[in-house]
Amino acid sequence: MTSFIQTRLYNDLLHPVRQWLETIEIHNSKLAHFLCKAIPAQCPFERDITLFSRKLFHIPPMCKLNPLYEEVVGLRFKALCYLADECGEDVTVYC
Repeated sequence: MTSFIQTRLYNDLLHPVRQWLETIEIHNSKLAHFLCKAIPAQCPFERDITLFSRKLFHIPPMCKLNPLYEEVVGLRFKALCYLADECGEDVTVYC
């Protein structure tokens, strides 16, 4: 029962941050470019550890452990959409 209460409290503490991230609107191409550069398209922590051309082990992506992962990825998507739709830019450099 304690873990349920702790989980609910943890989620309630992050709720204002989630709402703030979801309500951000992109109206500036410089901000959109910054967000697309700062937020990676793939999880940067996923790695294969090799030694002498032999794979020793695999480190799985840990981005899903971030409690704000979905909101941050959504913000990057908004920035990409703004650049493609409003500015008419080619966004393949960010993919």
